[in-house]
Amino acid sequence: MTESLASPEELTAALDATGYLADEGLATAGFLALRLRRPLFCEGEPGTGKTSLALALSAALDLPLVRLQCHEGIDAAQALYEWDFPRQLLHLRALEAADGGRLDAETAERSLYTERFLLARPLLQALTTAPCVLLVDEIDRADDEFEAFLLQLLDEYTVTIPEYGEVRAEQPPLVVLTSNRTREVHDALKRRCLYHWLEHPDLAREITILRRRIPGIGETLARQVADAVHRLRAMDLLKPPGVAESLDWARALMALDRDELDAATAARTLGAVLKYSEDLDRVRAKLDTLFS
Repeated sequence: MTESLASPEELTAALDATGYLADEGLATAGFLALRLRRPLFCEGEPGTGKTSLALALSAALDLPLVRLQCHEGIDAAQALYEWDFPRQLLHLRALEAADGGRLDAETAERSLYTERFLLARPLLQALTTAPCVLLVDEIDRADDEFEAFLLQLLDEYTVTIPEYGEVRAEQPPLVVLTSNRTREVHDALKRRCLYHWLEHPDLAREITILRRRIPGIGETLARQVADAVHRLRAMDLLKPPGVAESLDWARALMALDRDELDAATAARTLGAVLKYSEDLDRVRAKLDTLFS
């Protein structure tokens, strides 16, 4: 599928078929990542479609998706591989029982460190599954040590497991890294990637997204929700709503059989779009101006 995409416009169409609307800049970045076999580093506010891009690329290219969700304290073992110690112990006991209590240590050790007992975590899965789409989500939540480890892996798409040997990807995966910019990611990692900053969609694009992702929504409601969300993003909120919140709000209104959005209905349903009590209080105090 990747070879059949001859231009960013064709990638735009392929993503569009999955329901993901990419603008010209993002489609070009994605196309170049495919052609140049370079990781794509997507940075932006939460809810701008970074994670959804990787999901859409997986669907559009008909490739399996392997996802690594980063978090504070994540280490190489959690991301790469672990040995299944309980099964190894049972295997040793079975060997001992079969040999009448006599075990050749070297033979037993060789039998322990095989693929049978190797638990592949996302990064190793990506190396052995490729071609695939590898999503490294929220890399900004990981620490510097893990970032350095990931840097080495992305350089060679190879890992050496001391007890097992070298594992090399026959074809490098398409890597999408995302960051909400809770901290700055090191330049060394960014230099190895193509970079794209994702903005919230403009009003027209957000209306199109709502109508595409929610069959049956009326044009009036889609426009009112998109317009209200854009006004909310312009306010000084702790957590401005993303596209996911726009979709949640629209679905909530449709579940209440509303085909229009007014101040009273918004007040009842703000929990679908705002997630902090401070933001709720701030917006409720200005609902009349928000829908004027």
